[in-house]
Amino acid sequence: MAVATSARSVFAPLPAKRDIDARLDTFPTSRLPLEGEAVIHWNEHQVPFIFAEKDSDAAFALGLVHGHLRLGQLEMIRHISQGRLSEFAGPFTAEIDHTLRIFDLGRAAGEMEANFSPHERQFMERFAAGINHYQDGLTELPHEYRVFGHKPSPWTVNDLIAMGRMASADVSWLIWFILWKLRSRPDWPQLWNTLLHYGGNAMTFAESAEGEEQLTLMGDLLGGISRNGSNSLAVGPECSASGHAMIASDPHLGYLQPNVWLLAGVQSPSYHVAGMMLPGLPFFAVGRNKDIAWGGTNLRAACSDLFDLSSLPASEITEREEKIATRWWFDKRVTTRNSPYGPVISDSPLLEGPEDETIALSWTGHRASDEITAMLAANRAANWEEFSAAFETYSISAQNFVYADVKGNIGKLMAVHLPARNGEMPPVVHTPESGGKAWQRFVGVNDLPQSYNPEAGYIVSANNRPPPSKVPVGYFFAPEGRAARLAELIEAQPNITFADLQALQTDVVEPAADAINRSMIDAAERLGLERDLTRKARAVLAAMKAWDGSYDADSATPVAFEAAFFHFMRRFYTPRLGEDGLRAFITAADLGRTVPHDIAAENGDVLTRALAGALQDAVPAVKKFATWGDMHRVRLRHPLAMVPVLTKRYTFADFPASGSRQTVMKTNHAPSDKKHHAGYGSQARHISDLSDLDENYFVVLGGQDGWLSSTTFLDQAELWQAGDYIRIPLRRESVEKEFKRKMVLKAH
Repeated sequence: MAVATSARSVFAPLPAKRDIDARLDTFPTSRLPLEGEAVIHWNEHQVPFIFAEKDSDAAFALGLVHGHLRLGQLEMIRHISQGRLSEFAGPFTAEIDHTLRIFDLGRAAGEMEANFSPHERQFMERFAAGINHYQDGLTELPHEYRVFGHKPSPWTVNDLIAMGRMASADVSWLIWFILWKLRSRPDWPQLWNTLLHYGGNAMTFAESAEGEEQLTLMGDLLGGISRNGSNSLAVGPECSASGHAMIASDPHLGYLQPNVWLLAGVQSPSYHVAGMMLPGLPFFAVGRNKDIAWGGTNLRAACSDLFDLSSLPASEITEREEKIATRWWFDKRVTTRNSPYGPVISDSPLLEGPEDETIALSWTGHRASDEITAMLAANRAANWEEFSAAFETYSISAQNFVYADVKGNIGKLMAVHLPARNGEMPPVVHTPESGGKAWQRFVGVNDLPQSYNPEAGYIVSANNRPPPSKVPVGYFFAPEGRAARLAELIEAQPNITFADLQALQTDVVEPAADAINRSMIDAAERLGLERDLTRKARAVLAAMKAWDGSYDADSATPVAFEAAFFHFMRRFYTPRLGEDGLRAFITAADLGRTVPHDIAAENGDVLTRALAGALQDAVPAVKKFATWGDMHRVRLRHPLAMVPVLTKRYTFADFPASGSRQTVMKTNHAPSDKKHHAGYGSQARHISDLSDLDENYFVVLGGQDGWLSSTTFLDQAELWQAGDYIRIPLRRESVEKEFKRKMVLKAH
């Protein structure tokens, strides 16, 4: 009976609709622990701009804002980062919690907190105090609390640091989850060396195999918030119409609702900044202050290694027992093991491997570093020297940070701490003898190549391979297509304007897919296939010939290519790789390089049967889907929608989507001939023209408010689809004019 009563909370009705004024009425404005004057101005999208006489009050007000806008989301992230999902979701997620406890994302949080300087310590403590003050004063908690059956608990700095570690999860883990069980295959060395050679890491996740639902869910939870993609660029004065530097960034993350970014601005003695913040973290990850602007892309750096501990004495492996509190069921006790080379992840119930195998994870995120200090210093920086110096304490997540300033300078640096490895290609699993030495010394931002005012007059970054360095940065980078496309679009315009950057961020041409398409067409002509095809298969080939490589939602021709490509991959590669091997290949390989190469290298019956069969197999999809947008869609849903019985209730938007795997406006998906939803991609945008303090534009896919049924919960979705933005000025008089709802915070 208790279980049944508790379970009914899962089906609690959504809150009644609330407009922005009703939402802001819940924001506390009096009897606040403030030291000076503080004012918040809100615009029509519920974006706040804080003015505070004290930095500590600015931090407190930011905490209030994060609590107000995203308290339910914060609670979910806190539970995931600590491996406590089962307290919400019951026994279904116990194995995910067990795995997250093994990963121990917050392991270094206590040491990191102890090492804060006085300024950062006060800023973090006041930020946490703001979240707590907001939570303590609520008469109605967010909808998620009722669904979760959760009672509020205080927020600590340690909680927030652990959440930051979760947002910095290594993207290589998601690849390893797919590759893990392939290591027992006889052809594994050849497959691994092929992936290393091509350096793919396309992050195009194939559909999960039967029995891997929880592994896929954990990947969705980690990958949805970790910074695993993005484009960022800066153009110098010689390339811009304004004669000043410009910057544009669009992060690529999961299509979660609420969005994993929130927009804000703040002015206090040390800070004068506007931009994108991750919920629960007090800094601006993407944005602009009065002197500089910055954006970033995931570096795809090798921040983790796997170690085979079979040669390690048993005495060097320690154990601890943990309790997984479980809603609707009995609590579960699990044992996790640790070693000098990190936690023993082969103990995860989600990873299949030999029972006698002991594999540990070494991750730089288990070492104490100080990203909070780094990012706050970067937010305060006035020039390149201060900006680059800020990242000396920065370790994860590894980022390419792109920079521009009001004097016209542009730059790019790699913010990361990396083990001092040699230049050899690594095995997938090291031994302490072969790989342990590299983890005894680390290199950082000052040891890696930087770019400052390059001759080209612009900088682009799209998770692509960085310049060579003494210590290898990584082995799997994004294909070069997006970076090349960005450079092509910049060079095509002698005087870049805001409109040009706006068009660039919504560009949906994919040269890599066009290369695959052309290779398939050329092979069909080389083999003389067309005369033997059915009429409908010839129509598919004709549509492919008419395609220009653009994934516009209203176009029909991408459907023909994608359907034929999906069936070609299945027919051509499955006999070589098997089903699991094909999934790994799709996930990790640079398809734009490998597929044309393999087609060109093959002749005769194997290629003929695969290509002719694929064209015929594509016929039903071409008949069914009139446009790419009918087939390819973006869905905005709350994480609760991952529970099958709740999917419909917590899916808030489902619309046709332009873009594809490696378009600038990325809407990532696996090859498919069915209606499908993009897994992750472009979901926020920023453009700043540094000729003017007020020319800063942002948009998030979804909305600013995390309160379900708020009128600002989804109000930016249409802006995002239309390629429009919200202006966040930095001049106070402009803020006061455009952000018309004024809120005075009082200490009495």
